[in-house]
Amino acid sequence: MIIKILGTGCPKCKKLEANAIKATEGMDVKVQKVTDLNEIMDYGVMMTPALVIDEKVVSAGKVLSPDKIKDLF
Repeated sequence: MIIKILGTGCPKCKKLEANAIKATEGMDVKVQKVTDLNEIMDYGVMMTPALVIDEKVVSAGKVLSPDKIKDLF
């Protein structure tokens, strides 16, 4: 599984990234940060931070807790 955090580096983006890392502890999951605006726009995301799981946007514009992220697996 590949999880991507889409965002430019704002505090909310960093918090979502930290929550995603915490949610995936002990799992074989790769967490990637995407900061390039063109790549973010390719996903059709208009609000960051956004969470992408296996190339599907599952959340945009909010910081999900680690438990909410686990529910999306």
